[in-house]
Amino acid sequence: MSGMTPAAPFGPLDFQLVLLRRMADHQPGLVEDARHELGVSIAEMREANRRWQAMVRSPRTRGALSRYRSVLGAPERSVRRRIGDLECDALLWPVPLWPDLRFEVLAADGGAVWNEWLVRAPGAAGPSLRTVDDLKPWSCTVDEAARAFPPATPLEGSAPTRWRLRLTLPDGGQRVAEFTWGLLQRVE
Repeated sequence: MSGMTPAAPFGPLDFQLVLLRRMADHQPGLVEDARHELGVSIAEMREANRRWQAMVRSPRTRGALSRYRSVLGAPERSVRRRIGDLECDALLWPVPLWPDLRFEVLAADGGAVWNEWLVRAPGAAGPSLRTVDDLKPWSCTVDEAARAFPPATPLEGSAPTRWRLRLTLPDGGQRVAEFTWGLLQRVE
């Protein structure tokens, strides 16, 4: 990404930096490693986040689904999904930093985005989650933790891209897991 200028098109690499920027609040070491893997500076990560926020908050902004298509290109996969009584489209994009994950956007028929987060890629093996010790940062998604430690109770997150789940452990104890963009960050 070196040599990035503000006029350069915002693309998948920039979007990964946006995901990382929010995760840096909880996992700065993992984010630093990922940033080095991507070959970008802290300044470039901040600039990508600044540009993303400007796109999201612009009075001329297009809808969230159009923004994702513009930044990430055509989805790798699009499937119709039923959630309770509602139907929506689940659009999935690859995220090179996490090859076993996909960025998923759930969108209503009119294009309104209901949810946006990282999920396990179709066909990719998920982690073995049996004890609280298996819940390592970046090891699992919201759905995987909820299925592994039922009943799981959703709790309010501390920001729009954050989710929290109260998990029930095999011994009956409970812990709260915090996720950013759908990826586990920490267990309280």
